[in-house]
Amino acid sequence: MTKETQPTQIIDIGFGFWQSKVLLTAIELEVFTMLGDKALTGEVLGRELGIHPRGIWDFFDTLVALGFLNRAGNGTTALYSNTEETRIYLDKNKDTYIGGILEMANDRLYRFWNDLGEALKTGKPQNEIKHSQKPMFEVLYEDMPRLQQFMGAMRGFSMGNFNAFVQKFDFSNYRTLCDVGGATGLLSTLVAKHHAHLQCITFDLPVVEPIAKMWIEKEQLTDRVQVVSGDFLKDALPKADIITMGMILHDWNLEKKKHLIRLAYEALPENGAFIAIENLIDDERRTNAFGLMMSLHMLIEFGDAFDFTGADFWSWCQEAGFKRYEVLHLQGPCSAAIAYK
Repeated sequence: MTKETQPTQIIDIGFGFWQSKVLLTAIELEVFTMLGDKALTGEVLGRELGIHPRGIWDFFDTLVALGFLNRAGNGTTALYSNTEETRIYLDKNKDTYIGGILEMANDRLYRFWNDLGEALKTGKPQNEIKHSQKPMFEVLYEDMPRLQQFMGAMRGFSMGNFNAFVQKFDFSNYRTLCDVGGATGLLSTLVAKHHAHLQCITFDLPVVEPIAKMWIEKEQLTDRVQVVSGDFLKDALPKADIITMGMILHDWNLEKKKHLIRLAYEALPENGAFIAIENLIDDERRTNAFGLMMSLHMLIEFGDAFDFTGADFWSWCQEAGFKRYEVLHLQGPCSAAIAYK
């Protein structure tokens, strides 16, 4: 067996759920929040988190080995502390916390992915729909705590991508923006903060309005960001120079994707821009593994929903009447697909 044929990647990925569950459990137990900016011994940290002595050292040292904790020293007197990344992104007391999406992964997605094989064989969702027979979003909107968890999770998940978009896209020729499916209003508030000449609208269902208003008031941007309620499957979209959809198109089947693109086209003026921020799959479907797995996740959540390539997006936009297209890479697997009217 040569070095080139070692099964290392096979084993690493096959047992990848071990690493995932260690991190998700650490977030669930609030390890990184408890540490904050402190350094604690394993005994003290374990006692504060209610961890049985049998698991303390294995658990915390695994987090060290995986790169999620620092440790100064060895043995029982060693001090554990956050890494720079976990201190910034996984401490609930910081505005930069992104653990909400990982909390949801632990609470919901981890068990649903156990049924990937069934999803592949049946083409049917494997989430709450299996039990309630209601679509995922209908279930979410009936349960305000779960809806708030979902909104918070998506806010953390989208923060980096939206920040990159706000900094990389040229807004100079536009005066108004409408973010469709705006949830907490994150994209609109980020745009308003960084581009003083823009007025923004965040558009979502009426049940989301109080959540959006709470976040916009917190950011002190009520004069720059307006909340408009409606149903984008039934209603026209507010008119704006830019229409954005952040992680929205992938939630729907092809018919509804094309419907949303047509609505965007109708809401835009000549030379207006329609922008879909997604984990765009590369056109040859070879390299963006995260985008492809996100599409598998859409199968698990919705059945007929799917992620797509930039070429797919452009073909649908051409059909709607758009005249020009480009892709703006944001960060990691995420890009902005941009169509101009």
